[in-house]
Parts: sequence; C-alpha cells; structure tokens
Amino acid sequence: MKEVPKGFPKDFLWGGAVAACQIEGAYDVDGRGLSTSDIHAYDKNMDRAHIEKEGGGTLAGIKAAVEDKESYFPKRYGIDFYHTYKSDLALMKEMGFKAFRTSISWSRIYPNGDEETPNEKGLEFYDHLIDEIIKDGMEPVITMSHYDIPLHLVTEYGGFANRKMIDFFVRYATTLLERFKGKVKYWIVCNQVNLVPTVQFGSLGIYDDQAENMEELMYQAVHNQFVAGAKVVKLAKEIDPNAIMGTMVADGTMYPATCNPEDVVLTMKKNRMQYYFTDVQLRGEYPVYALRYFKENNISIQMEEGDEELLKENPMQFLAISYYYTKIVDSTKNTIKAFDGSQNPYLKPTPWEWRADPLGLYNSLSQYWDRYQVPLMIAENGLGALDKIEEDGSIHDEYRIEYLREHIKQLKECIKDGVDVIGYLSWGPIDIVSSSSAEMSKRYGYIYVDLDDFGKGSGKRLKKDSFYWYKHVIETNGEDL
Repeated sequence: MKEVPKGFPKDFLWGGAVAACQIEGAYDVDGRGLSTSDIHAYDKNMDRAHIEKEGGGTLAGIKAAVEDKESYFPKRYGIDFYHTYKSDLALMKEMGFKAFRTSISWSRIYPNGDEETPNEKGLEFYDHLIDEIIKDGMEPVITMSHYDIPLHLVTEYGGFANRKMIDFFVRYATTLLERFKGKVKYWIVCNQVNLVPTVQFGSLGIYDDQAENMEELMYQAVHNQFVAGAKVVKLAKEIDPNAIMGTMVADGTMYPATCNPEDVVLTMKKNRMQYYFTDVQLRGEYPVYALRYFKENNISIQMEEGDEELLKENPMQFLAISYYYTKIVDSTKNTIKAFDGSQNPYLKPTPWEWRADPLGLYNSLSQYWDRYQVPLMIAENGLGALDKIEEDGSIHDEYRIEYLREHIKQLKECIKDGVDVIGYLSWGPIDIVSSSSAEMSKRYGYIYVDLDDFGKGSGKRLKKDSFYWYKHVIETNGEDL
C-alpha cells in the first residue's frame, strides 16, 4: 500500500525562474536580431489594473516601433544579465537553489529566424550560462520559446499562423537539443501556450490586423505550435533520450460566482477550454468539446495529413504551470472567451488587480493531477509589488514572504495528497522587467535591482528580507516556512 507523503521529497527542485527577454538585455550584441519583446515600449500613463494585451499592435505599428528613436523599450536592456549572470547566479547559489529556469532568446540563435545556420556567438553565450548554472549546483530548466520570436518571422511570415513556422522552430529546437545534450534535462518547449489572446503577439507572433477572424487565426497558430512541439518531442527522443520535454500553461482555473447553475456550467465550460491546450499536448488528441466550440464559432483548423498521428505519438512528458491569482465567472457578465472573468470580492487586489489565492493553487494543481497523472512543475509563482529601500539599504518585504509562504503551504498539501510535484521555481528571484507592463517598478525578486522604469540607476543588487527567508525554506526542504 502507498504511504502518505509527509512533506517535500528529498530531491525537490527549489529555485526560481526568469525569461531571457526580461533579464538579459544586450539586444544588439553578438549578432542578436530583434524579437517580439523588443518593441514593447514603456508607457508611464498606463492603467496597471487593466492591461488587456502586452506588446504587439498592427503591422504598421510594429514597423514604426522598430524605427522609433524616442520611446524607451525596457526589454531591450533588462537588468543586463547578459553581462552580470555570474554574479547574479552566485546570489541564487547563496540561497541554495536546486534549479534555475531561464529561456533562450530565439533571435540570439537565429537572428531573423529563417537562416540555415545558427549564430555561433549566441550559442557560445548559452554554453557559458548553462555551464555556470550547473557549476553553481543548479539544474537548468530551459524554455525554448518565451515571448522572444524573431521579429522578422512576424513581419515577413505572420508568425505561427504560417505553417512554415513549424520548420523554422524545429530547426531552432534541433540546434538547442544537439548543442546542450547531456547538460539540460528539463526543457519547456513553449511558455504559457494557453495565454492567448493576452500574449498572442509574444507567444504566437500574431499582429492585430492580420485577419478578419482573429480567433480562428489564433487557434490555427496554436495548432501549428502543437505540431511543432510534437515534432520536437520526437526529435528529443532521438537526439537526447535523457531529455524530459514539457509544456507550460498559465493557470486559468476559475470559480463560479455563485451556485446558480448558469454560473457553474459556464465556469465548467471555460475551464475545459483551458484544459484544451493540455488535453492536446498530454492526451495527444483534440477533445470533442473543443471541436464543437470551433464549429459553433466559425473556426476552421487546417490540419495536414499526419498531424493527428504526430500529436498522438509524441505527447509532452511533464506539465509546467505558472500560477499567480484566480478570477470568478458570472454568467450575467462573462462569456466563454478565454480569460474573460470577474474579480473575486473575497480576495484582496494588488495595484495590478492580481488577487492572490493560495487555496486556488491547491485547487488547480489537484485537478491537473487528477486529469493527467504526469509530473507537475511550478514554473512561476510570485508577487509583483512596489518595494521600498530603507535608509540603511534594507528592504522589508513581509508581504512577499506571506504570499509565498501561503502558496508553498498549499503546494505541500498537494504533495501530501499524492500529487507528483517535482519543483517550485518562483518568479522571478531577482527583479526584472515586467512582462505585462514593461516596468521595473513591479518587483518580484528576493534581490532588488537598482534600476527605475526608464533603466536609470546604479544596477546594484540588494538582498531583501525574502532572500534570507527563502534560503531558510530551501535549507529545511520546506519544513520551516
């Protein structure tokens, strides 16, 4: 008979997660080309609580952003991790990290995306970075595509809506698998594949005026991404049988606003359309409820011969999840459209209206496990907040500690239920440029970076109170929170 786990397993991967497009900078160094992240300008007049889409725009607007010499584009500069990675990773090592998740900038390897041969200088940088992660005692968890599509593939091909993108991505992924064979065990093929239309530009390379039926175009692009992912899984089995390939979703599990059956059923249908992405990639086939949704909403997915067999024969091997907050579904206000939810009055808001819900993590993880029975990884979880430096240089972020503590408690409850969670990689262990708002003010890190929203400052790294707290959490393997 199985035993009830008492706590986190001994080989649990405690660590943190970042993305190349938010941390590296050096956007024009060593042959890197422009990517989708590089044209996301900072807007000091933004409404933080109502950010509907991040980056992108019309095709003309994208081309104008490339020529724009007046605006500030924070993701081009990040926190200069390209040059500071050794000292930054040393701080992660000091905290005792067992794993470190980052991504590879596609445009650093293939500057335009459609070249026949990769940029050697870009590969050399990641040789050094991955070697340093391993030297510091951490398992590298590497994302192949994290909102960093070469911009040329968007303006010239229309991103993943174009079937040609499959070959471009597979060529890129093959280069990574061959180059880093034996060094990288855990690969996340695409970051948050379900976070559309919110990040359809960064994730799929789709611009706003690309088609009349944008929802159809979006799901077609997702299909092409599914096929590319399955081809990469198949290749990985041949190139590096020890590699473990995963997909990743931004958790969108919602609650019904009331026990009114209309709220309950609409919530079920919305949650199921979030599972659609993982159903295809983990179960290996399109669920009928999704096909019905497409039919009833005038969405036609163009598949080629062999696509369905490819998906069936090459499912992903683990599921990575980002989790930050939850929303509710009110049938009188919300629709079945993705991420169309209302705010939960029982939860407290942040300035960005991300309402923390630790019990929601227990709820969603339990359901993913019951549905798929594959290893789960928390690839992102954290609190973006406005931190203050005291006169003595200290930063007291008890609010962040409280957020993380309560989520780790619920993660432990899942493990005690038998859920196979292999790692907790909090977002982001060091302050980086925000993905959604392109600002530095929204800080997640255990480590403060002295830069403002316009990239001004010393760049000095300072340890917050949470730095020492998380170090102790790792030392005790989550027993003392």
